[in-house]
Amino acid sequence: CPVAPHPGAPLRRWFKRILPDHDVVRDNRWLRPFRNTLLHPRLWHINRRSVSAGVAIGLWCGLIPGPFQMLTAALLCVLFRANLPVAVFTTLYTNPLTIPVIYFVAYQIGSFLLGRENGGFQPAPEWGEQSLGEWMDQAFAWVASLGTPLFLGLFVLASTLAIAGYFLVRAWWRWHLVHQWRRRRSRRRMATTSLAPKK
Repeated sequence: CPVAPHPGAPLRRWFKRILPDHDVVRDNRWLRPFRNTLLHPRLWHINRRSVSAGVAIGLWCGLIPGPFQMLTAALLCVLFRANLPVAVFTTLYTNPLTIPVIYFVAYQIGSFLLGRENGGFQPAPEWGEQSLGEWMDQAFAWVASLGTPLFLGLFVLASTLAIAGYFLVRAWWRWHLVHQWRRRRSRRRMATTSLAPKK
């Protein structure tokens, strides 16, 4: 009698298709010094706990200013045994297009918590004809100019997103497994009914 596939198998295959592979970690300049540790199989195992933890870490680290998002996410994955490619992939929700909006929201949160008015927010520097290095210098100066309200807001927003992401993924994963079990049970019932002798 063949063994029926686990209901979570399609979910694991889907994650493997969309997530970064070993080459992404091996070739990333920020992660390269730690690649022997980061290629450990336990950091690539796909299950409900590791994926939800990876999403939480990626959401939290995605709001770290500067180029250390993936590196911090990788180190936290080692510490908490979370799924590394999930965490690295999730950090990509922040990019030059989304950062101005996200930082504006974070600044508003920080200003509210500190009891300050929200009039001190300055727009992010535009990426015009200057080089990437020059734009990065301007971006760092912009972040520093926003001060305490921004960093407090980033911490609160990152923590909120991480907690919400963790529990949402766990709930979604459980829903998917229950849905797969019900579909399998329904198919078995239909097969049993069709094979039953007719009176």
